[in-house]
Amino acid sequence: MSNKYLRENQWWVSPYNFVPEVTNTFTLPPKVSIHDATLRDGEQTPGVVFSVADKIAIAEKLDEVGVERIEAGMPAVSEQDFDAIKAITKLNLKSKIFTFARAMTVDIDKALECGAHGVIVEVPIGYPKLKYQFKWTWEDVLRKSVDVINYAKKRGLYVVYFPYDTTRARHDDFTNLLTRIMLDAPPDSVGIVDTMGCILPEAIKHMVRFVKAITKLPVEVHTHNDFGMAVATELAGVEAGAEVVHSCANGLGERTGNASMEELMVALHVLYGYETGYKLDKLPELGALVSKISNIPIAVNKPILGSRNFTRESGIGVDLVIKEPLAMFGTHPALTGREGEVVLGKKSGKASITYNLEKLGITGVDDNGIGEMLKRVKDLGIAKRGLVNDAEFKVIVDQVLASVAK
Repeated sequence: MSNKYLRENQWWVSPYNFVPEVTNTFTLPPKVSIHDATLRDGEQTPGVVFSVADKIAIAEKLDEVGVERIEAGMPAVSEQDFDAIKAITKLNLKSKIFTFARAMTVDIDKALECGAHGVIVEVPIGYPKLKYQFKWTWEDVLRKSVDVINYAKKRGLYVVYFPYDTTRARHDDFTNLLTRIMLDAPPDSVGIVDTMGCILPEAIKHMVRFVKAITKLPVEVHTHNDFGMAVATELAGVEAGAEVVHSCANGLGERTGNASMEELMVALHVLYGYETGYKLDKLPELGALVSKISNIPIAVNKPILGSRNFTRESGIGVDLVIKEPLAMFGTHPALTGREGEVVLGKKSGKASITYNLEKLGITGVDDNGIGEMLKRVKDLGIAKRGLVNDAEFKVIVDQVLASVAK
């Protein structure tokens, strides 16, 4: 059995992730890259608006964390996006800068003018989109795609062909489109786009294999989170050989959001054993920045970034939260720039009281005193229907110690 499940003082996850009966079903690519769309898809979150300065700040932090590609916006439809993308490309970040483009040569020209490395060329292929929104056939989609792909490639751009709502496409439509695209205008890679977040992980594997069989090209997976499975479906795509996964920081995006960038990063590094090079300890800084700029708080129980991820209220095992955190959590808090925390409330035990007394520099309280403090903490937690904060605990401690002194 592989020992990738355990790295001292970093993580201890399930060893069954790495048994041959599991890994033999994978077709993992040698490397997986993250294409982050926070600056485009993330800004499509209702009510979110990024200024030029905001986009530059987020791009710099994404680059610092180690994101391989940044999708910086749609320069052809937004003057502000154009200015932001141009400014970002001048920063000479390590991340490659991509723009989002309609199947129009003017969009390609704008990408070139911005200095972008690549373009995401979007066209609809989901049958509900074709039938009700565009009134197109797959042949219409092909005609609109060919010249634009060739135009962009001849001008040195990396072209991701992005037939969106892919997971609701009719099989024949999608097959015909990919087959003809490979004859008339082969892109550099193809995106499988779960626009409505409605595909199962096993089904995305099927689609990745299907696209690879027809195109022999790298495959990218872009999912939304309508059924709470965006990260799971993208990781399933990786298991089937997808080389690029798309994301948004903090899980921003339309409706329920996109696959969360920080969750993908940690999963690739820890659960799949990729040596990613991502600066995972910088993720809280990125999360806080995006939360502040977007004015969307991070849920306290959100994976990776939630403020309560490494918090323990129950009295059982509280000493281990600090002394041996991998006994209590799958990852060491420090891996993602965090610390363990013991809080007080209805579910606390004597060990919780002792730990918090030590934080105050108080020792030598006997068992009766600790028991009385615990009772008062529990009573207050129940009355508040919440946690007992440090100031409230200090009042309880002072009261109990004063009564003992009498």
